[in-house]
Amino acid sequence: MRKILIVIDMQNDFIDGALGTSEAVGIVEAVKEKIRSYPAADVIATMDTHFDNYMQTQEGKYLPVPHCIRETAGWEIRPEIAALLKEAKIYEKPTFGSTQLAADLKAAADKEEIELELIGLCTDICVVSNALLLKAQMPEVKISVDASCCAGVTPLKHEAALETMRSCQIQVI
Repeated sequence: MRKILIVIDMQNDFIDGALGTSEAVGIVEAVKEKIRSYPAADVIATMDTHFDNYMQTQEGKYLPVPHCIRETAGWEIRPEIAALLKEAKIYEKPTFGSTQLAADLKAAADKEEIELELIGLCTDICVVSNALLLKAQMPEVKISVDASCCAGVTPLKHEAALETMRSCQIQVI
């Protein structure tokens, strides 16, 4: 059984930038330890990626805070985490969930038995979106989320997202 770690959006803007929180800052060390616990070849990451027209997008209208604009400091993965992701395949995604990530992992699951673990930011937006996309593509693959390596927009929303994932048979550890 191959275990794959998916590191969701550990970018500066979500940690201590435009949309950062103290909870996000608080998980950085745990995320680094979790990444180190996996073989480098079994770690994948995502990056929220927006462009200069962000405020004209639907997301920009509902969340009018420019963030993760490609090629800005806020878009970059936190340097000490990026250093651990040198071998990782990184998916840039213009929205909450990556359909390409789900398709690629489904193709992997068709060839070998895999298990998935998700960590990162934000629990209630991009982590839950990716977890549900993956579960929809691969209902028989064990998918888990390490709550100690995730942070939500608020602690209450973090807990609500964890409960949503539990309800959808995603294991919360």
